[in-house]
Parts: sequence; structure tokens; C-alpha cells
Amino acid sequence: MENKFFDRLQNNPKPIIADGAMGTLLHARGVNFDQCFDYLNIEQPALIAEIHTEYIQSGAEMIKTNTFGANFVKLDRHNLEHKVKEINQAAVSLAQRVVAASFKDVLIAGDVGPLGVPLAPFGRVQPEEARAYYREQIEALVESGVDLLLIETMTDLYMVREAIGAAKEIAPKLPVISSMTFTRDGHTLLGDNPIKVATRMLEFGADLIGVNCSGGPSQLLSILKQMHSVHPEANYSVMPNAGFPEQIGGRIMYPAGAAYFKDYALAFWRAGAKVIGGCCGTTPQHIAIIKQTIINTPIESITEEVSVVESVVVEVSPIENEKSKLEKKLAEGKFVTAVEMDPPRGFSSHKLLAGASLLADAGADVIDVADSPMARMRMSPWAVCHLIQSQLNVETTLHFPTRGRNLLRVQGDLLAAHALGIRNVFVVMGDPTAIGDYPDAMDNYDLVPTGLIKLIKEGFNTGVDHSGGQIGQPTSFFVGGAINLTPTDITREIKLVNKKVESGVDFFLSQPVFDPQQAKMFIDAYISRFGEWKVPILAGILPLMSDRHARFLHNEVPGIIIPESIQERIEKAGEQSSKEGVNISLELINDLRPIVQGIYFMPQFNRFDVVACIISEISSK
Repeated sequence: MENKFFDRLQNNPKPIIADGAMGTLLHARGVNFDQCFDYLNIEQPALIAEIHTEYIQSGAEMIKTNTFGANFVKLDRHNLEHKVKEINQAAVSLAQRVVAASFKDVLIAGDVGPLGVPLAPFGRVQPEEARAYYREQIEALVESGVDLLLIETMTDLYMVREAIGAAKEIAPKLPVISSMTFTRDGHTLLGDNPIKVATRMLEFGADLIGVNCSGGPSQLLSILKQMHSVHPEANYSVMPNAGFPEQIGGRIMYPAGAAYFKDYALAFWRAGAKVIGGCCGTTPQHIAIIKQTIINTPIESITEEVSVVESVVVEVSPIENEKSKLEKKLAEGKFVTAVEMDPPRGFSSHKLLAGASLLADAGADVIDVADSPMARMRMSPWAVCHLIQSQLNVETTLHFPTRGRNLLRVQGDLLAAHALGIRNVFVVMGDPTAIGDYPDAMDNYDLVPTGLIKLIKEGFNTGVDHSGGQIGQPTSFFVGGAINLTPTDITREIKLVNKKVESGVDFFLSQPVFDPQQAKMFIDAYISRFGEWKVPILAGILPLMSDRHARFLHNEVPGIIIPESIQERIEKAGEQSSKEGVNISLELINDLRPIVQGIYFMPQFNRFDVVACIISEISSK
């Protein structure tokens, strides 16, 4: 092998000792967390050189370049996105000068961290974009002469795949260490266990695999053993934190002192680690302890045996998945009618229940309950769904926006919905808070709709949460997604719809349709590109109430396009415009029947009586 790193692995049976934390030491020296640590390679090179030197003096045989966040996405937050190449090259040059001055044979690992944004299907960054970002950084590191690449602290396998892929495209023979981080329960943020992680990283082409950051040495030892138990032939890297961080007096502190690492250094070695170092909270003192422990331990005392960690299997009593009535009716090929209702502004539900009762008597199959439409404060839709189902025995669909919900709340809300007997959920992004009653309210989110659909279908409906933890038994959600059958940008909408299909969506609710022919063209265009259409669609029908109403919708509501011919009919109807709106709705439904599996009514101004009349009319046919 013509590489220093590979030669070292092959010719020395003892593990390579890597350095420890960079950020911890920078912060201890007065660098604020909101500063760009990577730009210090240019701004304060002496400070970075000082830390590299301390680690080498403590016994580190491999140091990481100060480039953990030196990618386009993270540098963009500091308006430094145009300096990706410069920052990475400066980091390598600085490390090379420090190594040369030490007169020691120290390896330089080009440090590559996560982008800091979720990838599709859980985020908006596409895989090809991620690979391009990684390619830019890795090219700079490789051109500058690193001995290997360390892809570390990765939180999901989608990101790992693109990072390793970029590395192998640029430098196929350069060693790559791929290292994941895990939550307290021993799974990644996306719920993958150590065995799956190890398998996939090897499949992606990593030369060494392992774990870093996460918790302290104890947790990482357990994870390492699990990986080794299924892939004993692989080479491993382990770099633990100095325990789980704690906030004390406004400072982030790590509890595990250097002495605590002594026993674990040997345990990591026995468990198959070829590279041992440290992550957050570790210092040159921790590395010195690891180094001395490894040096002073005879190879003969390290057994090759690694205790096999048995997989823990949680048995769930088999139960028959409870299908919703909506799911059953669509499966039977029945034409379904759904009606959207807004929760009340206060806690009184009398008017809402009266409206729902009227609609049910007319023949509505399901009531769709919106969640804070137009970002206006309303009663919780969970409560409304429960009231309708318990008092009227009418099935509901819960609108479930991702906006304004973090992962904890999303999953807790899903469990609450299922416990209340709600089985149909309609996943949407949700209206931005800026347009509503509380424009300054939090508008953040951890999942886009496709990500939530995937979480429900592949997670909750199989009995596990986002982190892979058991939830007792599988849920039986029937998951809907939004679709615009008459978009202005048909190519973009087709792509979005296909992502939802790939994520496992069970049905679609469409935006209001006023042009059935265009809707048919959209479906034909999708079939032409992606093949057979398999997901039931409930086409949106919005009865027009007046000429003013029609003009407002057409001109001011995004996603609604009303053909000029329909606008003219409403205008000419004058005082009979509401009646004409009903006639138009009936005509639209008749034209849409051949291409959709149901109708999704959106009553305007709480005119449930109008929708009830339309439902009665179509039910009689």
C-alpha cells in the first residue's frame, strides 16, 4: 500500500492514537460559539497551531484539520461561503507546518463534518446538492495533501452516502474513516441502530468505520461491540466525548476526566478499534492517558475475542391493524366525500357539531379538521376530531402541519391522535405564522411533509419512533398528502407529488379544481414520466358564493386559478351567484369523477348548508 495511514495499520498492531476536541479548547481560550471556528485557520493561525502542537506533544499520532464546519452550507451562515477552498487549504497547510516542526511522523486527517441541514426525504437539500457541497470541500483537502479523510459526527446515513461518494469520486485510493454519532438510546437521529449503520457505511465504501461524539466511553464501547459483532473483519475508529455534556453556571461542562479514559482505552482496543481518540470535552490530557495506556500494555494481553452483543428484540403481541373507514371505502372503490371544517375560535363547539351533523346527514363520509388555518388561533383540531367522532360517530381526518413543530412535538402529537381514535392524518407544511394572528411566533420545523409521511409509514406504523425506540405496538394511520392538480409549474409539482408517493402517501387531497381538463392533463403528465397512477385523489371543490368571492380567490389566494369562463358565469348570475356556484360545483364534480376517487369540499363562510345540498345531489345519482 502506498499510503502512510494504510502502512501504519498494516505494520503496527497497536491502535493509532488520534487527537481530541478542537472546539472545546478554542472555547476555553475565549472563542465564542457564534464565531466561525474554521475561519480561525486564516484569522488566528497561531491559536490553531498551538492546539495541534499540544495534541502532538501529548502523544497523538493523527491530528484532524480544523475544518469540521468548513463546507459551503455552514460557512454560508458566516457569509464565508466563497472561502471554502481557502479555509480548507489554510487548515491543511497549518497542520503540515506543525507536524514538520514536531519532527514526528504524525498523520493528517482532513476533517469533514455534517452539513448541518437535513437531506431529503427529511429535509429540502437534495442528495446531489449535498454531494456537490462535499466535493468542493474534499477537493480542497485532497489537493492540499491530507493523508486520509475523516467523515465524522454524521447523524444520518443519507449524508454519509453523499460524503463518502464524493470522497471516492475525487480520491478513490485515499483512506476514508466514516464515523457516526448516536443518541442516548443507542440509535442515530433517524432511528438506525449500530448494526445497520456499520453495514451501510461499509457498503458505501468506507475503509474504516466507527463512532464518535455521542456520549461517553461507556456508550461508545457498547456501540463498537455491536458493530464488531456483525462485521469482525472491519477496521474501527472510536472517539468518545468526555461524557454527556452538562450546563453548569452558563458553561458547557463534560464530567469525564482524563483518568477515566485509561480502562476504556484498553476496552476499545480489545473491541477491535484501530484508531482511538477523543471528541467533545476531551483534551491533550485525555489523549496522553490513552497513549500511555496503549504503550504500556503488551500486545499479548489483548485478546482477539470480542463479546458478542445480542440484539434486543421487543416482542409485541400481534394485533390486527385497525383500518379507517376512509381507507376501507377507497380500497373498495367507493366514491368518497370529505368536507373541511375549521375549529372554533373559542371553546364552544355547538355550532361546529351542528354543522358536522348536517353534513353527515347529507351523506359526507369524513370531516376534515383544519389546524389553525391561515395561521389563526383556533381550538386544537385534536379536540375537534375527538368531539365529532365521539358525539356524532362520524370519522374525521386530522390536518397535521409540520410547520412550528419539532421532532418531539410531532411524535407526541401523533401518539395523542392515535390514542383519541384518529386514524386519518393529512400532512401539510402549514401556513406561515407571519400571515396570522401571531406573526412573531416560532415558525421552525424539523420535518418537511415528505419526511413526516415517511416517519409515519415506515416508523410509527411499524411500531417504532424516529429514533428507533419501540412505541408498544404499531399505529394504523392512513396518511394523506397535498396535491395541486392545476399548478402553474407542472414539472415542479409532479416532482413534489412523486416524492410523496415514494414516501408512502396513502391518498391525496387537492387544491380547489376549476379546470378538470387541466387536472386530467396533470395526471397524464405524471403517468408519462413515472408510470401508473396508484394513489387515490379527492379533488378539491370550493363552491363560489359571489362574483367578489371568485375574483378574490383568483387574484389573492396562491394555488387557486379560476378560468375566465367561470368568472364570467358568476358575474352574470348577479343575485343568483350562489346558486350558480352550486351548479358549477356539480358540473366540476361530474367532469372529475372519471379521474378521481372522491371529492374534498371546502365550504366558504361556514355555508355548510350549501355543501350539504351538493352532497345530497351527487349522492342521489
